[in-house]
Amino acid sequence: MNKEILDFYKQTSLYTDLGLYKTFAKNLTNDINELCLLQRKQIIHPFEFDRNSIFYTENQNDNIPVYYKKFEDDLFPTAISMIAELLRRDKHYNYNRKTKDKLHVTCRGQALLLTSILKAKGIPARVRSGFAYYTSEIKDVADDHCIVEYYNKKEKRWILVDPDMHDYDDNLTINVNDLNPKDYVFAAEAYLKIRKGEYKEKNIYYASTPYEYGLKAAIRILHYDFNNLMNNEIFYTHLPQYLIDNKLILNEKELKELDILANLMLNPNENFYKLKNIWETNDKYRKIKRGFSQ
Repeated sequence: MNKEILDFYKQTSLYTDLGLYKTFAKNLTNDINELCLLQRKQIIHPFEFDRNSIFYTENQNDNIPVYYKKFEDDLFPTAISMIAELLRRDKHYNYNRKTKDKLHVTCRGQALLLTSILKAKGIPARVRSGFAYYTSEIKDVADDHCIVEYYNKKEKRWILVDPDMHDYDDNLTINVNDLNPKDYVFAAEAYLKIRKGEYKEKNIYYASTPYEYGLKAAIRILHYDFNNLMNNEIFYTHLPQYLIDNKLILNEKELKELDILANLMLNPNENFYKLKNIWETNDKYRKIKRGFSQ
């Protein structure tokens, strides 16, 4: 593997840099399974409240505020903010964290946090965005899902790991520490299959309100993943300005432009320099619409 590429994925962004918490992260276990399990004990996915009745059955004497049932992703969009808040609520980052002291963030938060910890340890890592069948409750339908890809120096390969699914579903038959690429549909693959008619519109969706299906979902997640590959792990509500302006409905010229990008993203390591050139020369992908941006 090209050293320059590996060094690039050791670099941090405003989302993954841990600042004064870098030493804290470096001192966490190096075992990927233990690291993910430990992280999972700090976080509750908002959907779990309804799925497992946590709000009503666990730690009833903790007087959990009602607003904790809501998503906290927008309150803690960076890894450093998540760690800071976790340690503010309880200075002990261990398996015994009480429900009231956990963060309630989705798969992006989980992936972002693990990526940041791995980078702090000097391990090349990146957030990846795509779609997963194993997280969906609907047969033959994949929902949007963020995972982590890191480089294992000993095995000389990139490994996919899903920190959000550790200790989440006892019925899972996949290896969440080393996902088979067949178990996860990267954004580029999903987009191209929609374009070629190999996926129906209802085969993939993005869990927004209302849900986005098919091409719109694929376009959104494709941009998330491109930003991830460029070490710019944008938040859910952040998208390139041109997508917001067009409400994710693109003309054929724009779609063909994305066809080129998606085909390169199928092999991001082989096409790293081409992708980086697009990133640096086509600023439409970097003009991100945020809350106060114009």
